[in-house]
Amino acid sequence: MNPLNHIAIIMDGNGRWGLKNKNSRNLGHKEGLKTVEQIIETSIKKKIKYLTLFAFSTENWKRPNNEVNYLFNLLEQFLKKKINYLNKEKIRLIFLGNKNFNKKLKKLLNISEKLTKNNQRLQINLALNYGSRDEITNSLRLLIKKKETINLLNISKNLYTKNIPDPDLLIRTGNTKRLSNFLLWQLAYTEIFFEKKLWPDFTKFDFIKIINKFKKIKRNFGSI
Repeated sequence: MNPLNHIAIIMDGNGRWGLKNKNSRNLGHKEGLKTVEQIIETSIKKKIKYLTLFAFSTENWKRPNNEVNYLFNLLEQFLKKKINYLNKEKIRLIFLGNKNFNKKLKKLLNISEKLTKNNQRLQINLALNYGSRDEITNSLRLLIKKKETINLLNISKNLYTKNIPDPDLLIRTGNTKRLSNFLLWQLAYTEIFFEKKLWPDFTKFDFIKIINKFKKIKRNFGSI
């Protein structure tokens, strides 16, 4: 049975689900939060230590302003309502990406990180305004600035995920088979599962089914 320490998820399909069921992409994003809560609860039960969720990419700024604003308002509401619960459940919250947001949101993100920094039951890494190419470029820029040797170890030490083990398993919902500029460096030997269901339709039972399949895979990491 493969050990499972870190699961990463590309939560794709909220907008399409919203248009199909509610005639509103925004309501699809709201519904997707229910799935997030299910996955967090199941991760705790399965004793997963790290859960990385792709919430908003650097490319998502191309979306209509009303959708972008709705997404960040949804995030603010979620943090205000749930941060004390997350802290009580010993869950740590980390934000991966460029925190180039308005002062109000940036303050809320910083407060959430500080409040939960000593928790060790589960670490949720929320990829927000995140792009893997930007992350790698930024790491190289830091190494050059510090006049350090450019090698695998030093690049890894300067990524947003510098203190986080690479994912064992990546799940992407929404019947789309691509990585979309997500954790390109970290996913080198990650097992990848593409799920047809849209994110709001993805259940804890689907999650557990994938976990069970992962545990039976023979992982070689380049050997035989």
